[in-house]
Amino acid sequence: MNKIQQWDLRVCRLCLLHPYNRPQARISRAISRTGDGPLYAVLAALLWWQGGAQRETVQIAVLAFALELPLYLLLKNALKRQRPVGLPVFITPSDRYSLPSGHTAAAFLMATVLAASFPLWAPLLFLWAMLVGASRLLLGVHYLSDLVAGALLGGGCALWALSGSQG
Repeated sequence: MNKIQQWDLRVCRLCLLHPYNRPQARISRAISRTGDGPLYAVLAALLWWQGGAQRETVQIAVLAFALELPLYLLLKNALKRQRPVGLPVFITPSDRYSLPSGHTAAAFLMATVLAASFPLWAPLLFLWAMLVGASRLLLGVHYLSDLVAGALLGGGCALWALSGSQG
């Protein structure tokens, strides 16, 4: 087992092997749900309805997701990293593999795109994205390095899409 895997396992054990993990799981499930796809569609519809510059925000997010989703699927199916084993799991994961975290990637993608349009909201947007990522670890379906990879993937795709809109 390499150093990153050892560290990942240590962090998972610290987060999941304690007596208050059930209440923590309820809160984590609620936070995790805010990172589900349907909420992004509702937000996009509301922004589109606002018109003007908000429509460009939606177009940038769609472009970023058009890059992020295939990269996410490619990485997940190429790396085939198994989800944490032998630790409490509080939700049923959608697939067998953990790297990268799709919820974290999507949350950081949205936080980055929205922060570019609404800079005053940036601290709250990135706090929310970090909480979505943390919720996935606290639910027992990801390692910390999965979250880091997801944040880099989502944030990177958003920055790429934003750079195209600047020129």
